[in-house]
Amino acid sequence: MDYLAQYLPILIFLFIAAGLSAAFVFLPMGVSRLTGAHNPDTEKLSEYECGFPAFEEPRSQFDVRFYLVAILFIIFDLEAAFLFPWAVSLDLTGWPGWITMMIFLGELIVGFAYAWKVGALEWE
Repeated sequence: MDYLAQYLPILIFLFIAAGLSAAFVFLPMGVSRLTGAHNPDTEKLSEYECGFPAFEEPRSQFDVRFYLVAILFIIFDLEAAFLFPWAVSLDLTGWPGWITMMIFLGELIVGFAYAWKVGALEWE
């Protein structure tokens, strides 16, 4: 039973965190209903991100070009993520680290040239 008492601070912390989370979510909703700020109308419920009503089913398939652009973005974003630690540790890795990164960048350049050649970057 003594070992369970060690978890009491964690349990208290979880209850306080859950209480504060619930307060931050439900308190503004309750205050808006009490003060009359909760007044949904057609303007508040209209589309606001794209500016026009949806004209297709929301579960329709995206064009494959969307996925190609997303994958290419992830690839080149990861390239930048690998360049920062490499640049910081270049004095430790020396020439082998430099040569390895040049091979990596060469492969990415070949992939970028291929994507450009097949038209994966074109958007009609």
